[in-house]
Amino acid sequence: MRTLIEFSNRYGRDAGFVLAGGGNTSMKTETELFVKGSGTSLASITEAGFVKMNRSKLAAIWQKTYPADAAAREAAVLSDMMAAKEPGEEAKRPSVETLLHNLFPQKYVLHVHPSLVNALTCSEEGKAAVKKLFPAAAWADECEPGYILASKCRESLAAYRAENGRDADVLFLQNHGIFFAADDGEALDALVSGIMTTLGEKVTDRPDFTDCSADADRTAAAKIAPVLRMLYDENGSAAVIFAANPTVMKFAQSAESFEVLKTPLSPDHIVYCKAEPLWLEDFTPDGIRAAFEELKARRGFAPKIAFAKGVGMFALGKNLKEAKTALAVWQDAMTITVEASAFGGVRHMAPALADFIVNWEVESYRAKVSLAAGGGKRLAGKIAVVTGAAQGFGEGIARWLAGEGAAVVIADMNAAGAEKTAASIAGDCGVPTLSAGANVTDEDSVRKMIEDTVLAFGGLDIFVNNAGIVRAGSLEEMTKSNLELVTSVNYTAYFLCAKYASAVMKLQRAAAPEYMADIIEINSKSGLSGSNKNFAYAGSKFGGIGLTQSFALELAPYGIKVNAVCPGNFLDGPLWSDPEKGLFVQYLNAGKVPGAKTVADVRKFYEAKVPLGRGCRIEDVAKAVLYIIDQKYETGQAVPVTGGQEMLK
Repeated sequence: MRTLIEFSNRYGRDAGFVLAGGGNTSMKTETELFVKGSGTSLASITEAGFVKMNRSKLAAIWQKTYPADAAAREAAVLSDMMAAKEPGEEAKRPSVETLLHNLFPQKYVLHVHPSLVNALTCSEEGKAAVKKLFPAAAWADECEPGYILASKCRESLAAYRAENGRDADVLFLQNHGIFFAADDGEALDALVSGIMTTLGEKVTDRPDFTDCSADADRTAAAKIAPVLRMLYDENGSAAVIFAANPTVMKFAQSAESFEVLKTPLSPDHIVYCKAEPLWLEDFTPDGIRAAFEELKARRGFAPKIAFAKGVGMFALGKNLKEAKTALAVWQDAMTITVEASAFGGVRHMAPALADFIVNWEVESYRAKVSLAAGGGKRLAGKIAVVTGAAQGFGEGIARWLAGEGAAVVIADMNAAGAEKTAASIAGDCGVPTLSAGANVTDEDSVRKMIEDTVLAFGGLDIFVNNAGIVRAGSLEEMTKSNLELVTSVNYTAYFLCAKYASAVMKLQRAAAPEYMADIIEINSKSGLSGSNKNFAYAGSKFGGIGLTQSFALELAPYGIKVNAVCPGNFLDGPLWSDPEKGLFVQYLNAGKVPGAKTVADVRKFYEAKVPLGRGCRIEDVAKAVLYIIDQKYETGQAVPVTGGQEMLK
């Protein structure tokens, strides 16, 4: 068992051998077979991940006669295979290829789908090339998976044994993958190495997946992804990833260059990417919808991969994990397509076989289990941007949103701080994050921040305009430059962010007419009531509420709610407590608090203004933000979170 786990983990962690956590391994004794459980990952499998099977009961399956109808046959075989589990294994489900593993007399079996191998098995000359290059290997022609495939492999292995007087150590499966079998780990590794080295020497044309998305038409891509996301799931609980590289762009040149990718190559490509990708030439929401719905109506499934002419490729999924899996699997499909030129060009699966696998219960179960992600959180599947999120209120809000399941973009002028916070939140909350070093007063920077978000995750559901700045001072002390700085960050930047965030949200609404999104400004109690010797800040915040109400009126027809949260004084945060630039120091120096001699005097003064006797905290604001997102019938509101210091009138 130790040897089984070791080579399972080693090959399972190698992307050159295993795709999307697939592949399977086994170890056998005279009476029992220990085979990988369906939906488990070889990369991390432990002893508990293997299913202990009774070999005699598995062998007895070959003595039975099963129904001719495919569905009835596979159901009956699956029932018998499940009944072959040893006591105590009832909760587990053995690999779909369990019967094949039991066919080999060798102790250890490794079944994988390396793209280099499938460049051969998915090629026109594959069978002839195997006979020439690997005379010690058996070959099985393409056929239905499950019992029929196991029967075909049984016949192939028996024929090889009769012809050569020995058991085959290798079995190539047309348009599927390869089995390696050996009696010890070293022999297995040597077998694998020999096959891969020989194939590597034969294949000279390789794909180029060097990222060139920075040079792609990002503006077009950022208008396509949100529409695809909403067509995939009208509630926005989906993710879309954009990819552009030389190989992708080669296939995206024209409908003719894309044609070779329209028909699947192997069961894995169907399981994780469906049987046909989407081709787009009209990038308007209506054009994308028409192409998407035509394929869905014709094939009975939503596409997982889309190519946009001259723009690049999009991978779709219920969540980011699923979209990333689709991206990796389709990269494998492109790799095979390119490398199969070494063996006479690519050979696609028969259409009838592809249709069979699309509807095959066992493969559907495998994909469902392996791609399952934790759910149940109220913001699961949602995408949020929080500006000024490297620290303070922004970081706290971002953490709360992530804790509720949202993918979060941490945007801040402090790029290093944003990156650190994004990594911390991802580790603590287990959600995807992205850092964006953004200057919200610069239009190009804001545009890029939104594009980066859309191309990484597929859209935008929640935009929290938190970035802000304070420069206190009396009329005599305030400079024009400081006034303009405060206005630029607190007022003008809100306009820029709302402009570009709402553009994405409008696209999503066009694709899903019932969809709703949120723009939330983190304002201040100073936006509700004037602030002595702090007019630059208060004026910008009053203006922010004016923008909130105006944006709310303009964007309501698009299902975009625009609201503000007006926190009281965050006395424990860096805005107030920074020993050099904090408001305590600024207000003390400006003489804003009569009689104050120390920072502590200033703090007590402001605490005394609050009926609930304390400063505002991050959780107070975060809960207000979550309330705004949850409710569906408020827009244009300024919600006080002030402990009673400012009340609604």
